[in-house]
Amino acid sequence: MVAFHAITSLVARAVIAWSACATAQPFPDLIDASIDDIRLGLENKIFTSVDLVTTYLARIAEVNAELKAVTEVNPDALDIAKALDAERAQGTVRGPLHGIPILIKNNIATLDKMNNTAGSLALLGARVPRDAFVAARLRTAGAVLLGKANLSQWANFRSSNSSNGWSAHGGQVRAAYARDQDPSGSSSGSGVAAALGLAAACLGTETDGSILSPSHRNNVVGIKPTVGLTSRDLVIPISEHQDTVGPIARSVRDAAYVLQAIAGPDVNDNYTAAIPSGIPVLPDYVAACDKGALRGARLGVPGNVIELFLDFDAGYQTEVDAFLSAVTLIGGAGATVVQNANFTNLTEWANSTAEGAVLRADFITNLASYLAKLTSNPNNITSLADVLAFTQKVAPKLEEFPNRDTATWDQALDPQTGFNNTDPRFFPQLLENRFLGGEGGLFGALDRYQLDAILLPTSLASGFAAIVGAPAVTVPLGFYPVGAPVVRNARGDLVDTGPNVPFGLSFLGRSFSEAKLIGFAYAFEQATGTRAKLRPYLVPKTEVRS
Repeated sequence: MVAFHAITSLVARAVIAWSACATAQPFPDLIDASIDDIRLGLENKIFTSVDLVTTYLARIAEVNAELKAVTEVNPDALDIAKALDAERAQGTVRGPLHGIPILIKNNIATLDKMNNTAGSLALLGARVPRDAFVAARLRTAGAVLLGKANLSQWANFRSSNSSNGWSAHGGQVRAAYARDQDPSGSSSGSGVAAALGLAAACLGTETDGSILSPSHRNNVVGIKPTVGLTSRDLVIPISEHQDTVGPIARSVRDAAYVLQAIAGPDVNDNYTAAIPSGIPVLPDYVAACDKGALRGARLGVPGNVIELFLDFDAGYQTEVDAFLSAVTLIGGAGATVVQNANFTNLTEWANSTAEGAVLRADFITNLASYLAKLTSNPNNITSLADVLAFTQKVAPKLEEFPNRDTATWDQALDPQTGFNNTDPRFFPQLLENRFLGGEGGLFGALDRYQLDAILLPTSLASGFAAIVGAPAVTVPLGFYPVGAPVVRNARGDLVDTGPNVPFGLSFLGRSFSEAKLIGFAYAFEQATGTRAKLRPYLVPKTEVRS
């Protein structure tokens, strides 16, 4: 009997060893691997966190010269992984992210050897007093902060003629589904890195479209949380009224794991006090991933939004056609789809300049507040005026000025028309936003038609949620066909749309309705499996099983 047990034990160990070495079983390629896959690999000792970090660093090195998705890697990443491996060996596992590498956008501060620059050389070498709250939450959850993802400089809040994904600090990000593909912005590097498996998942930030847009153009999932669900403490800001931090990942469930880790109240961001106090703990976002979540849901399609955008640019037709087919699928999955759940003040929204005014005014005030917290500031940057002077006069060649202009800042600092968010001219602009996104827009449609969420093609979605700080989730929907015409960006240096370029579908909802939106997005993702239908043209070859 003892011999029998010894033999069966040996066979069991051999099966585990064989499985770890098998070509595709049980562990998938990292471009497909989920956080659950990685977590089980760590638990079953197929590999260690050190192995993971080593592999991801090698994958970054394979593609970064061409795609420039990562600005810098964390020089302490291997030491952190080693310490987390030791914790695991001693029986301590902090949670599902223990030992798992995450990349964060290069506007989220860390108290370590990495820079936090928003892509500008003006902040190179600056230091902060502590980790950003969301970075600290990831560390507490056991994640390895692998590095900083590249971005559109200043989160796309500088130029009228730059390109998505360009920064002086990181270079030009390119996406990997078409040659010279626009990665979209501003969380450009996070979208590309998630798509290619350069980390298990990534963090991005959004003011208006900066999580949703790079996610859908890179065939991944993005969650844009309610403003106030995730702290913006020590995140280089644009606007306290619209900025939010959220996950970009290869699946809804993976994004939910990251959101679970970073969400919650923070004394250093008073907007997080708006998290509903009647809920003793945050919703379980991972448990919200339910294949049956669409059954019984009431979802609205604002037809006038789609008509407006098609009238403006018929190039959206491919995405709209795929969207309308998806709406039929969603109805077949048990949802009630309310057609023409229109936004009543859409024309006023299209003609409004209030959002730009709010963002410029907030940026003047909020950027100065961030800069005042720096413990080291080599270039003595204390205001937007200082940033402008650095860009135009101190390092114009490196900052590619005037080839990439400073039109946004010029307008913000115009002595005749510019103002900060304490100026009497500010509040009427904010009220206009709240109306156009509220009763006249997203919230009004949700209430009038008693909806659980609004459905839109992701290309058309972000602004309606942005101006009222509402949540949205984008999931992969489709790809431009092989024969599609190549359309370049306004600057002419990148492919905006063309063969194989991905696009997504978004679910938009009421404030703090993330769990519901995650459920809908997960059910749609599981029913369609879009992400697996097309591979990028450039995929790293290094795998952890090797």
